[in-house]
Amino acid sequence: MQILLYLCSMKLVFATNNAHKLDEVRHILPADIDVISLEELGYTDEIEETGATLDENSRIKAETISQWLSARGQWNTIDGVFADDTGLEIDALGGKPGVYTARWAGEAAANRQKALHELAGETNRKAQFRTVVTLITADGRTQQVSGVVGGWIADSEYGNGGFGYDPVFIPDDYDRTFAELPAELKNAISHRARAMSELKRILHVS
Repeated sequence: MQILLYLCSMKLVFATNNAHKLDEVRHILPADIDVISLEELGYTDEIEETGATLDENSRIKAETISQWLSARGQWNTIDGVFADDTGLEIDALGGKPGVYTARWAGEAAANRQKALHELAGETNRKAQFRTVVTLITADGRTQQVSGVVGGWIADSEYGNGGFGYDPVFIPDDYDRTFAELPAELKNAISHRARAMSELKRILHVS
C-alpha cells in the first residue's frame, strides 16, 4: 500500500542526531519539504538501535519519535516522521559490518581502518551500501522503502569529503571514492539518494 500526501508543503521530522545525514537529506529532498531535526524538535535522548536488521532499526527510530510526538500532542503540526538506517555490506566478509556499520570498531576512522584491515590481500572487494527508510504519517500509517548502491572497497583512504566510510567506498561506474566526488554528485547517486527518491515517490512529490 502506498502512502500519498497531496500537500503543497509538508513538515517531516527526520529521526537522526547525525548532522551529516541531516545535511545530505535536506539537499536531496525538495525545498517544499521542511525537514525538522531532532534538535529542532526538542528531542534530546539517544535512540537505542536494538534491532537485528537495518529494517528493524529504521522502524525503531521512527516509532520512537512518533510515540514521543503522540505523548506530547504534537502531531497536529507534523505531517510525518521518517528514519533511516544504513549498512555497508562487504561480500568477502559475508555482508559485514551490515547492521553494525556505524559502531563496528568505534569511531568513523577506526571503522574505515577495520574495513581495510579485514580486506588486506583480498581480491574480492565488492560491497554495497543499503539504506532503509521508515515513514510514519500523522494518521499512523507506516511504509518502508530502501536504496542500494553497489561498488567496492578501495585499497586505502582517498578524499576529504563526505563522512563515515566515504573515503574507502568507490561506487560502480566511477573511479573515485564518495569522499572524492563532489557532494552534488554523491547526493544524486548514493544509497541515501535512492532511498529518498523512493520516499518522494510515496509522498507524491517531485
